[in-house]
Amino acid sequence: MASWRFDAIGTHWEIESSAVLDEQDRAAVVVEIERFDRDWSRFRTDSGVARLGRDGGALLSPDAQPMLDAYRDLSAATDGAVNPLVADSLAALGYDADYSLRAGDPVRAPAAWEDRVSWTDAGVTASVPALLDVGALGKGRLVDRVVAVLAETPGDLVVDAGGDMRVRGTPVRVALEHPYDAAKAVGVVSVQDGALCASAVNRRAWGNGLHHVLDARTGIPVRTWAATWALAPDAMRADAVATALFFDGGPALAEQWGVEWVRMSTDGRAQRSPGCPAELFVSGSGRGSRPAAQN
Repeated sequence: MASWRFDAIGTHWEIESSAVLDEQDRAAVVVEIERFDRDWSRFRTDSGVARLGRDGGALLSPDAQPMLDAYRDLSAATDGAVNPLVADSLAALGYDADYSLRAGDPVRAPAAWEDRVSWTDAGVTASVPALLDVGALGKGRLVDRVVAVLAETPGDLVVDAGGDMRVRGTPVRVALEHPYDAAKAVGVVSVQDGALCASAVNRRAWGNGLHHVLDARTGIPVRTWAATWALAPDAMRADAVATALFFDGGPALAEQWGVEWVRMSTDGRAQRSPGCPAELFVSGSGRGSRPAAQN
């Protein structure tokens, strides 16, 4: 397998393919990642969502409808805990556009977010200034877009963006990284013609108990679950369920969407969906497997 490694959107990427990607393929991938980042990154002052946050108005993007349709389901399943207007809540705790990491008082996200934003297959419109954060599923969506860009590339393909991955062809054995010890794994799973996404409280963490998975209803980081993993046909839904699993409604949404999953509590208990093919164990290095780093 040929391998191409690079950094983009604040994470490390690795694309493995049976055929070496030529300059045209690589350029197309770079263009797609830049387009998505320019539309959806709240860390860029020139992005579409930054403009929505300042001025409201419209952002034309083919990603708006699939992502916001999924957010509607996420919000309903988690009783409002997952909300695309959580950006200001994250910024209040220091996870802002400048990465200040200086925490202030928690800020609740507006509960009636669908009153502020509307969307079609052409894009999203904010009736008032509204800063969106698509972190609950955006990286998975971008992985899917990159896979689509490389649809004509023959043979096996693995697109891995910081542990959120989609596999086409030959199965890939993946270690489920222990959230408290990166040298160990809580289990292994084989991924074939599908996606695996993960999330954990030890990634994008700062300060005392501060991390990126917030309950939008309180503006406070979650405390019960430490790590989640989700298997789905596409990476966006796997990423979305990996976020939803931090809340009570996550398993029900996964069942509705046909997604298999594993989650580990902060006291070390593991749960998984009835049909999940992962092999779980108490300890182990996962040697010989690709590590699934948390987003």
